Amino acid sequence: MVLLLGGSGYIGSAFVTELHRRRIPFLSISRAEVNYSCFVTLRRLLKEAKVSFLINAAGSTGKPNVDICETNQAEALLGNVVLPKTVSDACEVAGIRWAQISSGCIYSGAFINDNGVVRVEKNLMCPPLKKLVALRPEVVSGYREEDPPNFTFHDLPCSFYSGTKALCEEVLAHDVNAYIWRLRIPFDEFDGERNYLSKLQRYERVYENVNSITHRGDFARACLDLWCGHAPLGTYNVTNPGFVMTHEVVDRIKRILNLSRDFSYWQNDEDFYRYAAKAPRSNCVLDTSKLKAAGVVMRPVMEAIEDSLFNWRSAD
Repeated sequence: MVLLLGGSGYIGSAFVTELHRRRIPFLSISRAEVNYSCFVTLRRLLKEAKVSFLINAAGSTGKPNVDICETNQAEALLGNVVLPKTVSDACEVAGIRWAQISSGCIYSGAFINDNGVVRVEKNLMCPPLKKLVALRPEVVSGYREEDPPNFTFHDLPCSFYSGTKALCEEVLAHDVNAYIWRLRIPFDEFDGERNYLSKLQRYERVYENVNSITHRGDFARACLDLWCGHAPLGTYNVTNPGFVMTHEVVDRIKRILNLSRDFSYWQNDEDFYRYAAKAPRSNCVLDTSKLKAAGVVMRPVMEAIEDSLFNWRSAD
């Protein structure tokens, strides 16, 4: 029996769909039904339900965006750090393996190979780098699972949300029974407030940057492939291979959805943070070679984006 925490959320619901599709017996519970943030309660549930694997898709993401976590810091800490630690302790006592849904938002930028010299660049939108990335994307490589996070409470500036996600991974670093599955900027073909493709269509102005992103359904499938395939425990970057610049996604939205509107962009970071955002935003590229080495292959990112747009299902 698989126990799914946070099954009603944006990412959790993708696991519900995939578990149903695979006909894997599972139990999805809400905190209103069972206070699984309590160690004693969760330990009892694991025993009574005969749980063999747990997926924690619960946490505090902030709505409508991560700026909310700046003012609701206690809630962010409880959801993103304390709860995973409670789950870790309960699973250790029960002797079962489990998975924590994490995020690549603990990184900023990417590695740049400049004529054989590799360096970290945290801001890929400074004019010389922006031009370099656009003209020569092959010089960009992503952060690997073993690379130390650089968008954290230890490496400021960062958003409070990203700080808590990095702190969670730090707390779970010695848990030998856990998977840590990192995603980035989820999207799919279903129009909705959490979908990156929907957000781009509704923003008054668009923020240009470089990112790895993850198709929501592909994410759930890849994660369950890791578990079902008995892949080694540990941390995995689970994003669609490659990276995108925002304008590339916007161009495809306009062409495939046949939108006539003009998309305007923030002139620079200063304007974006002055008028549109409070907390610093993570923009980064992740390396997915470990996922591939484990035998799990995801669609290239642009293929996943175009397929989502060709099969777009409007909320209306």
